[in-house]
Amino acid sequence: MLGKLVRAVFTIVGAIVGYGLYLLVKYWAGLKGYDLETEFTVVENIFIAAVIALIFAIIFYKLFPLFRRGGMKAAGNLESDLRDTPLNDILSAIAGLIMGLFVAYLISRGIYTSIKIPVLNIILNIMTYLILGALGVFVVNSKAKEFGSLLFSTRKGASQSGRSGRQKGDATPKIFDTSVIIDGRIADILETGFIEGPIIIPEFVLVELRHIADSSDALKRQRGRRGLDILNAIQEEYGVEIYNTASEKVLDEIPEVDVKLLKLAQIMNGKVVTNDFNLNKVAAIKGIPVLNINELANTLKPVVLPGEEMILSLVKEGKESGQAVAYLDDGTMIVVEEGKPFIGQTIKVVVSSVLQTSAGRMIFAKPAGNVQR
Repeated sequence: MLGKLVRAVFTIVGAIVGYGLYLLVKYWAGLKGYDLETEFTVVENIFIAAVIALIFAIIFYKLFPLFRRGGMKAAGNLESDLRDTPLNDILSAIAGLIMGLFVAYLISRGIYTSIKIPVLNIILNIMTYLILGALGVFVVNSKAKEFGSLLFSTRKGASQSGRSGRQKGDATPKIFDTSVIIDGRIADILETGFIEGPIIIPEFVLVELRHIADSSDALKRQRGRRGLDILNAIQEEYGVEIYNTASEKVLDEIPEVDVKLLKLAQIMNGKVVTNDFNLNKVAAIKGIPVLNINELANTLKPVVLPGEEMILSLVKEGKESGQAVAYLDDGTMIVVEEGKPFIGQTIKVVVSSVLQTSAGRMIFAKPAGNVQR
């Protein structure tokens, strides 16, 4: 019963639209010098208006099922969006809509009142209200997200005023990926205060960590649980919150976590914190700033110059014939040419060359001249 009533109302709306079109044609004909009131009799004018109204009523009647399906789908999407959208975004959208409609009201009162064509006046008013209303929602909502990102993840406690001061020093959000959380060194870096600004942990990163922690592979499961423990420690120490990306509908269409991460960085105008070499390269292609923990670690390693003497313990053979391998305390690998006879011994070597690569630093050395075979 309700469906039939709505269809009847929809049909009446179609008839009104048809009659409005008749009035518009009548007015346009008058501007061209054709007065339909004199060209046709009153009965003929009524008949023409009725025919046009009836045609549009029939069109709207036939199109009602299509509009109903589209309306039900739009209503379902709207309900889903409202259910998943944070309250702050809804309030921002309402505020933007009110501002846009207010500006549209001022324009319609100040400009359109001088337009003497009734139909054109109505059309311009409707378009102005729709465009400025939508524009107000878009502008206020986008700026609200930007403002929220500046204040996001404020660290807790008055005793942590030093850390809070560091955070305010750089408003650029730092978005952590899964690899940097599992790695664990990020907690120590945060303790030093070298990373400033809001710390963002996207919700999809937490989901990926949980999946890794539930993996059937023992090593992956251990890595995932370690990541969750580190994330929990970071949350307790610095008040980091999980960023809900439900309002970012564009992310729902992206299946890969790394691509989602880069897209979120573009949306928030933030920097990605990672130690993933491939993610670093893709971000560079897309022009997204990246803070790579491995690059930071390589930069902080002690400087070794050619000609410098070192005392090393040779632990295994190298890839090439006659080579031996040793390691510095920080894990840097040193390839000792002609060092194979000294494997298992601690000897003095002379650095011959240092090669810096994107994957790390390679140091080549040779046994010192006074080393006996």
